[in-house]
Amino acid sequence: MIVEAPPRIMIRSPLQIFASRRHHNQWLVLIASYKLLQALLFVSIGLGARHLLHKDVGDELAALADHLRFNPESRLVNFLLDKAELLNDPILRRIGLVAFGYSAISMIEGIGLYFEKVWAEYMTLAITASFLPWEIFEIARRLTLIRVSLLGANLLVFFYLLQLVADRAKSRRKERHTS
Repeated sequence: MIVEAPPRIMIRSPLQIFASRRHHNQWLVLIASYKLLQALLFVSIGLGARHLLHKDVGDELAALADHLRFNPESRLVNFLLDKAELLNDPILRRIGLVAFGYSAISMIEGIGLYFEKVWAEYMTLAITASFLPWEIFEIARRLTLIRVSLLGANLLVFFYLLQLVADRAKSRRKERHTS
């Protein structure tokens, strides 16, 4: 006599499980990606500053300009070489420390926003708001497409998060009022 195993009862199919997963807010994912890319940029800056420790930054920059075949008589190259001479090891250490610190903050913001944590929304809102006056001052000092673009992106992030936080606060007040 052959005994058959009882049939398995599948409560939910893999497609149903996948479909029931919580969908992320697309705008928060976009802002989180921006923050994580910003973190990578600042890690790169920090690593670059660490790499230049105990080296003559002017010589390194001159070699790079020569390798990239920039005109050595260019105003931009001469300006950068003049400014590079001002960098020494203590300044490079500070640049690296600030870059790594800001990278950590951006990474925390990005991860928190991806997981839609309220504290990350407030943190990003506060940090973005703190940079807006400086960005406006820089645009007033010298108008460039990059500065205007960065200000525009940060204004979009700021106003979106402000609206999101206000909507959530309104819904929480409404829930408290109805219960």
